[in-house]
Amino acid sequence: MSRPGRPPIPLEALVVAIVKPLLLLFTRRDWRDRDNLPRAGGVIIAANHLSWSDPLLLSHYAYVNGRWPVFLAKSGLFEIPVIGWIIRKCRQIPVLRGSTDAARSLRHAEDALREGACVIFYPEGTITRDPGHWPMMGKTGVARLALVTGVPVIPVAHWGAQELLPYGQKAPRPFPRKTIRVVAGPPVDLSKYEGLPMRGKVLKDATADIMAAITAQLGELRGEKAPDVPFAEPETRAG
Repeated sequence: MSRPGRPPIPLEALVVAIVKPLLLLFTRRDWRDRDNLPRAGGVIIAANHLSWSDPLLLSHYAYVNGRWPVFLAKSGLFEIPVIGWIIRKCRQIPVLRGSTDAARSLRHAEDALREGACVIFYPEGTITRDPGHWPMMGKTGVARLALVTGVPVIPVAHWGAQELLPYGQKAPRPFPRKTIRVVAGPPVDLSKYEGLPMRGKVLKDATADIMAAITAQLGELRGEKAPDVPFAEPETRAG
């Protein structure tokens, strides 16, 4: 795997040259509190998940703010001819199936963070199913990585992607141009969990703190009050 801290290679520069003008053409940007995103060193961006277009939109935000975005992407994408080769060369990390392989994906992410990468996570693990597009309950992988590495977790909320490419739709709706609003909050304070065993309640509580920070940012962005209890998918409720 390529070192995430080094300057972009020519292929990455080519991807930027193709994708960035398209995003500038089809979206308007309302980006706030960009100074909360560190310009150097390992950092986790933990964001809400609204649409399959999210990775491109948040990559644009990270890149313009001086960070090369690294995602954990479904392993099937790496098997698509040409596309798989491109995303692998662009330093993205495959998410593998099965508990052992999934743990290996997190180890790759941990290595990337220790080498100075900006790794973007969607703690919900999937596009939100909340009827009002609020963040759902999160999964514990992000909290675990943050506590293991000690890197800051920046809660990022965005709004507008659900209009550009609504969940369940295959084609984007670029017209009229959509405004993509993004706000980055200060690092989530996870200091009270330092030195505690990383299992059970510790990971759940740390995850809840991360999701609460994202939700608060989104409430500020939307000018609305979030639900008091985050939405949980049926299997999560049953579990």
